[in-house]
Amino acid sequence: MFPKNAVCLWFDGAALEAAQFYARTFADSAVQKVHRAPGDYPAGKQGDVLLVEFSVLGIPCLGLNGGPQFQHSEAFSFQVATDDQAETDRLWHAIVSNGGQESECGWCKDRWGISWQITPRVLMRAIADPDTAAAQRAFAAMMGMRKIDVATIEAALRG
Repeated sequence: MFPKNAVCLWFDGAALEAAQFYARTFADSAVQKVHRAPGDYPAGKQGDVLLVEFSVLGIPCLGLNGGPQFQHSEAFSFQVATDDQAETDRLWHAIVSNGGQESECGWCKDRWGISWQITPRVLMRAIADPDTAAAQRAFAAMMGMRKIDVATIEAALRG
């Protein structure tokens, strides 16, 4: 059944493909249900996949195959807190190597235009560090990165 609140993501016919990719890539993610259109609609025909119920890292989502008129933007992103460099690398490479693209400061975009922040926990702790100089060094180090390098952030914290 549909949750009380869910993130609805608009796709141009690829909602099921995207949901399956997310389910394979992220822990605590799954495709729960596929709903087919009961009739023709502007972006498709009766029987086409219309809605996909899925979760990403435990967050309930709906994928809506609404057509080409709306595009995703960086104004919305999933922020994924990673525990170490291996997890950061695995998720970053999964997204980018599947037709996605790199951005800056830990951001990348998947092939469907959804933005992801693959953010090591050490970076979040560093930016919030009460030692202002350490936080500034870590922040400056991050500003020059695409995928976050944990060792460089830790070195910046140490000075």
